[in-house]
Amino acid sequence: MTNLLIQFSFSFLASAAYAIITNVPRRSLIACGLSGASGWMFYWFAVQLGANAALGSLLGALSVAAVSFICSRKLKLPVTIFNIPGMVPLVPGGLAYQAVRNLVIGNYETAVYSAVQAIMIAGAIALGLVLSEVLNHNIRNFREKRDIVSLIRKKEEK
Repeated sequence: MTNLLIQFSFSFLASAAYAIITNVPRRSLIACGLSGASGWMFYWFAVQLGANAALGSLLGALSVAAVSFICSRKLKLPVTIFNIPGMVPLVPGGLAYQAVRNLVIGNYETAVYSAVQAIMIAGAIALGLVLSEVLNHNIRNFREKRDIVSLIRKKEEK
């Protein structure tokens, strides 16, 4: 239980700190932290259940995008204010560092493996954001069309 709390707290702090560095509005700091913490928790749970890091990153990115969408609606701010800091815990920076380090010291096999892993994780994050944006766009279009149809029906009833 304490490990769960530690994972949540540090991912929240990392996202909120990055949000401070990038000068997001103060009223959105907690939402940015929650966005990053939710993404990290999805990633962490997926990895704990035996999934690979790429699948965990995909799930985490979908979670970040969903929370960002909800927060942008509530606070009436652009989604990117919450997306960018929310992705910070998911970025495979340590893995990319290991790839470059192993390349420099001549351990080419490990360097290639680490680089491929980092690229797969980065691709999964990008895919998660794109899938979420497509889903949100389709939901918005459905709601707009539903509202238009209901207005037309009301006019026809009169």
